[in-house]
Amino acid sequence: MNNKSKFYKDKINVIIMGAAGRDFHNFNTYFRDNPYYDVVAFTATQIPNISGRKYPWQLAGKLYPKGILIYLETELNSLIKKLKVDYCYLSYSDLSYNYVMHKASEVIAAGSNFSLLGFHQTSLISNKQIISVCAVRTGAGKSSTTQKLSKFLKNKGLKVVVVRHPMPYGDLLKQTVQRFETYEDLKKHDCTIEEREEYEPHIKNGLVVYAGVDYERVLRAAEKEADIIIWDGGNNDLPFFKPDIHIVVVDPHRAGDEISYYPGEINLRLAHIIIVNKVNTATKRDILTVLENIKKYNPKALVIQAALKIIVDKPELLKDKKVLVVEDGPTLTHGGMTYGAGTIAAREHGVKQIVDPRRYVVGEIKKTFRDYPHIGKLLPAMGYSARQRKDLEKTINSVPCDVVIDATPIDLEKLVKIKKRIVTVDYVLDEIGTSLGEVVFQKLKKKSNFKKI
Repeated sequence: MNNKSKFYKDKINVIIMGAAGRDFHNFNTYFRDNPYYDVVAFTATQIPNISGRKYPWQLAGKLYPKGILIYLETELNSLIKKLKVDYCYLSYSDLSYNYVMHKASEVIAAGSNFSLLGFHQTSLISNKQIISVCAVRTGAGKSSTTQKLSKFLKNKGLKVVVVRHPMPYGDLLKQTVQRFETYEDLKKHDCTIEEREEYEPHIKNGLVVYAGVDYERVLRAAEKEADIIIWDGGNNDLPFFKPDIHIVVVDPHRAGDEISYYPGEINLRLAHIIIVNKVNTATKRDILTVLENIKKYNPKALVIQAALKIIVDKPELLKDKKVLVVEDGPTLTHGGMTYGAGTIAAREHGVKQIVDPRRYVVGEIKKTFRDYPHIGKLLPAMGYSARQRKDLEKTINSVPCDVVIDATPIDLEKLVKIKKRIVTVDYVLDEIGTSLGEVVFQKLKKKSNFKKI
């Protein structure tokens, strides 16, 4: 009787487990004005310096006049008991199935229910055509896919606006809706390295990028100046908008992850087009494994194989040199990769040695290596805060090397002062046989409500 009365109480107490992105979107779309739930807390993980904040009342709505506190996820056990939590909703991404079930076990053992929200319950509907580019793992090649596709459609005369998965690591109220068109906009919004890595290439290609916290408002703003909206996904998360064409990138360097990571497998199952990326550097066995999994779990999807073509600006500086390789941060950390484009470029151009930076790391960069020991002798370009960027700068300049390989998607020198010679490594999507842009363009032309083509 007591259990029944508790289950049918007026409001269900909820904690949303997140990492400053999907958690806020799930709240906004499902919980914000829902009188049956009381969101008593957010928890935060994966990203440094995002706990101890508050989801502001101006965004939380009339049911939350004091806003909602954000705690470290490590406090989850005590919060469940202290706040009498009925349900914990997992709302972040790129998690192994083993990790997800450990979290479920932790929550249930602490006395709460464990739950996930569905895609259709949280996806927004647009009055414009939506193309989403997502992945099964962080670092699969979403960004290069989005960049090539957006340039193709722009060259067809379409007004393309990119909406990027959220990265609200600063003042949430100021970041409600953000618009980026120039490099000055990046400075104005005090963007982190991680944000710049995603926005800067689009700005370079002459595109407008939107991001923020409240994606209903972000979407409506983007619709006002777009023929086509491209959702540029983060991690392996699902799109926040219901797509007309859902493109998903898979990585044969991590064959099998496409069916063993949350929510990447959902992306795989929902995809209209699947890009099997990096086939130029993956083994035939791993490519075959990925193709077999696609055939089993989404046989209706159009499959396009692609190479990730690596471009080195000064290859002559690499031969027989000792180099420090700086790779994209999230790809190495929660993406789980042990190498990236910089590593491949170093090997292809005959470096003498990739110098291990671990003896020289300082401050928050040292903590990154403690949290992600698999990184090995690469340096992730971490820059979620000014302090972290300063620690990155000190680390780079302390490593005894001849050359620094910058394999990040941005010009790292604009943010940190590097006192060594730099070789820049970039990468572009190179489809084999079938043009992604042409396929998407033809699909758009068939849409009866699309008048621009």
